[in-house]
Amino acid sequence: MIYETLATEGKSTRYEWLAATIGPKIREIRKKNIMESFYGFQQFEHRLEFVATIQGMEFINDSKSSTINATWFALENFNKPVVWIVGGVETGNDYCIVYPQVSAKVKAIICLGKDNRRIHEAFAPLGIPLTDTTSMEDAVQQAYSMGKKGDVILLSPACASFDLFENFEERGKAFRKAVKNL
Repeated sequence: MIYETLATEGKSTRYEWLAATIGPKIREIRKKNIMESFYGFQQFEHRLEFVATIQGMEFINDSKSSTINATWFALENFNKPVVWIVGGVETGNDYCIVYPQVSAKVKAIICLGKDNRRIHEAFAPLGIPLTDTTSMEDAVQQAYSMGKKGDVILLSPACASFDLFENFEERGKAFRKAVKNL
């Protein structure tokens, strides 16, 4: 069963699980005991957290990804078309870091924040549809209408949350609530 779980998780999650086995292997802990330790593993809230599948679209809450590097890892996990919800308080991101993933995987970008100029400047040349919103409810609704069966709707903001939310937890909870209200 653990092998099926590892096979369906994203690439970076598999790397984390494999890295977690190195220490026990070095200490010569039996493979069976190592594998049993993974049973019951709970995904952390707001870190590539599966929220729901609606009309064949997977909704993923990665609100904790408040840097461009964290978002790079999030995008790296998916081999399906992504509708990406990004934005918040700009932290001097070098968005070109994610150009390969965005151009290969992202079919639409929803900018969630009060000032999305830098996101538009960075990604408009890629020719991907970009829209703006200042509410999570609207962001999720737009993502839902832009997506189709087989797509991933990914909240991975690459920015701090402080323009619209108290913190990343509140932003992630707002995402979950908006998805549940679809």
